[in-house]
Amino acid sequence: MRQESKHIAAIDIGTTKIVAIVGKQNENGKLEVLGMSKTPSTGVKRGVVLNIEETVNAIKTSVEEVKKQSGVTLHDVYVGIAGQHIKSVKNRGYLNLGPNRDEITKSDIDALIADMQKIPIDLGEEIIHVLPQNYIVDHETGVKNPIGMSGRRLEANFHIVIGEIASAKNIEKCVNRVGLKVNQLILEPIASSAAVLTDDEKEAGVALVDIGGGTTDVAVYYDDAIRHTAVIPFGGNVVTMDIKEGCSILTRQAEALKTQFGMALGDIAPEDKVVTIPGISGREPKEISFKSLAYIIQSRMEEIIDAVMFEIENSDCLEKLSAGIVLTGGGAMLKHLAQLVKFRTGLDVRLGYPNEYLASNSLDEINQPMYSTSVGLLLKGVENQREGMKYEKTEEPLKKETLVEDEFEDDDEMEDRRQGSGKLFDAIKKGFSTIFEEKGASMD
Repeated sequence: MRQESKHIAAIDIGTTKIVAIVGKQNENGKLEVLGMSKTPSTGVKRGVVLNIEETVNAIKTSVEEVKKQSGVTLHDVYVGIAGQHIKSVKNRGYLNLGPNRDEITKSDIDALIADMQKIPIDLGEEIIHVLPQNYIVDHETGVKNPIGMSGRRLEANFHIVIGEIASAKNIEKCVNRVGLKVNQLILEPIASSAAVLTDDEKEAGVALVDIGGGTTDVAVYYDDAIRHTAVIPFGGNVVTMDIKEGCSILTRQAEALKTQFGMALGDIAPEDKVVTIPGISGREPKEISFKSLAYIIQSRMEEIIDAVMFEIENSDCLEKLSAGIVLTGGGAMLKHLAQLVKFRTGLDVRLGYPNEYLASNSLDEINQPMYSTSVGLLLKGVENQREGMKYEKTEEPLKKETLVEDEFEDDDEMEDRRQGSGKLFDAIKKGFSTIFEEKGASMD
């Protein structure tokens, strides 16, 4: 990262809003949000950029505002990706270790992941994420971290997320035009999961449902591993359009009705309460009952819930979701939605706030379900930064491999290590040769 003092920035390009956010990890390992700016989004539909110019202008406005708030100059950012084009597949790979080695290293895992990047996909698609679910070492199943284990054969099950190249390129183009570099594209439900789900929930089995303006994102976890991801092309906007058409009012009036007076359960809505909507251009005002409004919302939300359940069933984890469903996103703020989801699915439901890993001195307004993806993108950035630093530290000694006589208690021990060191250096040289050959370089 080039951001000063390890600051991390992210941009959430949504259907209704574009959020720029900057933060850093504090000494306690928590995420401290230093600045956040939200701008209305007009160039995005159902998670896909359709108007480059409008999206660029919105990103520019958000980025300039967040620079003023935080005092941080941004260079590279983590960006979310969603849309109906996203799909996921499962795959399995294996690696036989050479005859001179029997210990698994990080480079072995990297090699497996690199192999998964080569799986055949349709024209016009690209692999966005290769996510390990679990490993098998010499037929020993259920291994979560095989680094350091002894074995001759390493296998792994992977969850692979695939998206359209054009959609990813359009997102990158918008960010580049503002003078920023895309550090990594991250699938939005995975980002939201990082912000709102606990480790216990991921182990017990949980489905995250992020209801945004244009899409509803789903991520299913079980036994600490991602099992399924999906993007459903319906969100809060279709509810607003239903209210608009059902009540014959303007879009902005329908949105205000939904957020101020809407609820997801028609049966418990008061029958004697009505809201008066001003008529268009001097026409007679309209009276809309709370109950009618609630039934319009409920019918559309049931359709979205049914689509979510279809995805959960596809994950083959429906019977394993001990922690049920966690609702987040702006659409999750709808009154009585949790009760409707619980009634419709039979699963336990809670509302997810992005405060699991937030520092107490972060901005108060950020702790809202609508900012779960934004906070999650920052958290994934922190995780990547930490992994990079850890990898650099573990690789450092290999570059300076020397034998120091003072470290050994006697001459016999020293001699044993001298004899073994030849094999060690051969193995190291072989490993580095492979890396250099892949990059088109040479050891000589």
